[in-house]
Amino acid sequence: MPEIGTILLAAGLGTRFGSEPKMLALLEGRPLVRHAAEAALAARPRPVVVVLGAHADAVRTALAGLDVVMVENPDFRAGLATSLRAGVAALPKSRDAAVVVLGDMPRISAAYIDRLAAAFEQPAKAPAAVVPVQDGRRGNPVLLNLRRLADDIARLTGDRGAGPLLKDRSDILEIPGDAATALDIDTPAALRAADRA
Repeated sequence: MPEIGTILLAAGLGTRFGSEPKMLALLEGRPLVRHAAEAALAARPRPVVVVLGAHADAVRTALAGLDVVMVENPDFRAGLATSLRAGVAALPKSRDAAVVVLGDMPRISAAYIDRLAAAFEQPAKAPAAVVPVQDGRRGNPVLLNLRRLADDIARLTGDRGAGPLLKDRSDILEIPGDAATALDIDTPAALRAADRA
């Protein structure tokens, strides 16, 4: 069985959200990032590595008591790619793949994370990635095959995740997404809508 870990990206500035730190915005009385971390911890892939950057101390406090490995990305201002690289570097070298969870996706479930892992474990030849698709669009979280993509991830730059790496590949396994895989909270209005849902 392949060994799979989780990387939770929680380093961004969240500039579209306004002056308050997005990861700390409350939904149902808990910070967005804690929702994502609790879902990750309820799933099978281990360890759960949380990448911190902007508001690192406050995010660390929001995750107090959770069994996660926290790593700071000093280059978070250079974009999402640096956080993905920091998360990969913090995983044990024995991990074959990583589920990449975004800290601003509070409705992701442990069951969905486990679905990504199970999909990766099934094929005779492991795909480069397992990606949810909802209404014809790819979403998050995604599972990345580190044995196939580590060199490409190491070369990523800018404010982009793995999307550009996966764009034209034929060895991607797409699985059905759900409403949660298409919901990320980028604005206070999106947070209010999620709170009503």
